[in-house]
Amino acid sequence: MSSNLVIYNTLSRKKEIFEPINPPMVGLYVCGPTVYSDVHLGNCRTFVSFDLIYRYLLYSGYKVRYVRNITDAGHLEGDRDEGDDKFAKKAKLEQLEPMEIVQKYTIGFHDVLRLFNTLPPSIEPTATGHISEQIEMVKQIIANGYAYEVNGTVYFDVEKYSKNNDYTILTNRQLEDMLNNTRELGGQDEKKGRLDFALWIKAKPEHIMRWPSPWGVGFPGWHIECSAMSNKYLGHQFDIHGGGMDLAATHHTNEIAQSQACNHTNPAKYWMHTNMLTVNGARMSKSAGNGFLPRELFTGDHPLLTRGYSPMSVRFFMLQAHYRSTLDFSNEALEASDKGYRRLMNAIALLPKLKASASSEVDFEEIKQRFIAAMNDDFNSPVLIAELFEVVRIINSVYDNKTKIDAKGLAQLNTLVNDFVFNILGLKDDQTENNGDLEKLMDFIIKLRQEAKASKDYATSDLIRNSLQEMGFQLKDSKEGTVWSKS
Repeated sequence: MSSNLVIYNTLSRKKEIFEPINPPMVGLYVCGPTVYSDVHLGNCRTFVSFDLIYRYLLYSGYKVRYVRNITDAGHLEGDRDEGDDKFAKKAKLEQLEPMEIVQKYTIGFHDVLRLFNTLPPSIEPTATGHISEQIEMVKQIIANGYAYEVNGTVYFDVEKYSKNNDYTILTNRQLEDMLNNTRELGGQDEKKGRLDFALWIKAKPEHIMRWPSPWGVGFPGWHIECSAMSNKYLGHQFDIHGGGMDLAATHHTNEIAQSQACNHTNPAKYWMHTNMLTVNGARMSKSAGNGFLPRELFTGDHPLLTRGYSPMSVRFFMLQAHYRSTLDFSNEALEASDKGYRRLMNAIALLPKLKASASSEVDFEEIKQRFIAAMNDDFNSPVLIAELFEVVRIINSVYDNKTKIDAKGLAQLNTLVNDFVFNILGLKDDQTENNGDLEKLMDFIIKLRQEAKASKDYATSDLIRNSLQEMGFQLKDSKEGTVWSKS
């Protein structure tokens, strides 16, 4: 296990040495999607980022219990416990039962993450499957004096909680500023305070998703579900709680307050947040018309895209930016990233063709330590990828007989690629994975070209090479033979 892993903790707003509560077990909770529509790219960036974190923790020798929830319980529009039920609204629109909506988009969510080659979580609980745990937690918060019931709805008393606790500990905002920026309570508003939020909501007659409770028929508030499920599977306090930075100000702030009010402890030791997405420098959003769904990015079926990109190319693009950095989408950036990914995969494809020498000119142990140093610095995948391109240079140089590595070095090189490219970065070679008969066809074409060269028919040899290049295939000749790659 790595004792030098440093991560940025949103709670303290600084990098801290990672010290699990109960090593070697690590508890990791990541807020999952609300499954009433297609998963958006911001979600994917978050889940790819935490997939990287999960993979590196496993590589470092930790046993990880990774919990990622599914929100499927009558979630309202907005964070103020107001608006229509998203699931019921979608169900009426598509003439389906709410749980059909849940099933449809949960399957779609899993399909997209499978394309991105993310590992499944250890546990994927649903909000609807944990109603009793949420009710019990609400009852305990009421018993501890931090919640009140009005006409079948239970609210968390933020101002009372703030007398003895720091409600804004995660964001470092001033409570007075939050109050000033919150609308005044109207005459019909039943909350005591402007910042109070619902733990349990009384169901209107038209609300489809509803459950019995001590306060009447209703459904849980948005924030209580994550607190209840993380508490059940990871305990009162666990190691890492993650999600997008958009969750910090409201959802995660309220999670901390709920858990503190119920269990008298902050639920997580480390809070980690991924940054937002932009498109050509502007924030990505549906209202701006510059948002992408993953399938649009894969197919290129979007007015802002010149072509589609493979899921692995997009994953590589995401990992080229640090998870805490803004990720800007543009055709130029995607194109450059795609070329980099192809260059990496083409070099890896040469590994089986490398020949060991009697001696070695490369210190792969030193390279490995640079890889580890990059990942130990708050999972710095951009630095790791930059280091990997030094390995690409070495592979090409060895293939061209310009650099020597012995059998031990060759084994170390293969292990490095397997560990850091495939197991940690989670990449795979999508160009060879779906080749099928293409490999046999290219071998046949290369053989024809070699026969043309042997008979000094250079016109035919050049024609084959140039034609393949026009079709997007490159041939590379060496003393060991000819290899092909897709440009």
